[in-house]
Amino acid sequence: MRILIIGGTKFVGRHITEAALGAGHDVTVFHRGSTGADLFPQATHLTGDRNGDLAELSAGEWDATIDVCAYFPRQVRSLAAALGERGGRYLYVSSTSAYKTPVAPGFSEDAPLAELDDPATEEITDETYGGLKVACERAAVELFGAGATTVIRPTYVVGPYDYSYRFTWWVERIARGGGVLAPGGKEDPIQVIDARDMGRWIVSLAERSVTGIFHAASPPPPFGFGDLLEAIAAEVAPAGTRLTWVEADFLREFGESAETIPLWPGGDSERDINTADPSRAYAAGLSPRPIRQTIAEVHAAELAAGSPLREGVGLTPEREADLLAAWRAIQAAGPHQP
Repeated sequence: MRILIIGGTKFVGRHITEAALGAGHDVTVFHRGSTGADLFPQATHLTGDRNGDLAELSAGEWDATIDVCAYFPRQVRSLAAALGERGGRYLYVSSTSAYKTPVAPGFSEDAPLAELDDPATEEITDETYGGLKVACERAAVELFGAGATTVIRPTYVVGPYDYSYRFTWWVERIARGGGVLAPGGKEDPIQVIDARDMGRWIVSLAERSVTGIFHAASPPPPFGFGDLLEAIAAEVAPAGTRLTWVEADFLREFGESAETIPLWPGGDSERDINTADPSRAYAAGLSPRPIRQTIAEVHAAELAAGSPLREGVGLTPEREADLLAAWRAIQAAGPHQP
């Protein structure tokens, strides 16, 4: 197959490109050249900016186009205009943030979607991100046709080269050992998907001309934050590591949120977004590796790269110690009163 990947050199796109090349396809990557320009010499590299310069896409023809970096519907529209009939089937990487919250636990791809008062907004915030993804999905179906469009809605995507560092932070924090602050409750739901598994699956969907809307999530609910942290601890924690569970109300009172504690929703209205039913995707061939395998491989990649805990992501050691000390003091004084 001839596959065009829009944004094929950074994290998710990188793993999709690697999967497509590994399957023997003729791959073209369209990117700005600012990240990974030296990757994949066997692929054709087209340099441009989807926000304005699409001249490199004026020639060429592909059987499928995989788009991993459209955040505004205008980007889908300009891509469709540049490609015309030459782009083949269109596979769009969206997000489970596309759903209106709160959602019912175990929700399917048919759950109500987020709606924006202004779908043309150019501001990406926690309030607009999901609705913009919905607008992109709708533009894709309108322009490429429902019979030629595949929409992938992943939960948290994890794995090597994850520039967000959210999952990696937990792996490396627990690998450091000692007293670890565990946020909220053990039963708080969480789901992830390994970018490598998702990449191979997306390529297989293109190969088989599978259309529709699919969750890319693992494992099926119920799976709690406690299950995740315990899996990480079982794989990388040194002897003496201790997880201390700290109530959500306490953390919020002290100003903590998903911005400061990676992967933690922090707000009740969003907690069930991590309970997506992946059965439709599994039936279509998604086969995630065991979570402990992902943990071990992420840790190995960090060790090989010599990467320390990244500044600006997660609690600093000092902040974590202060929160744990304050929590223990309150616990010693009696039950916490919100």
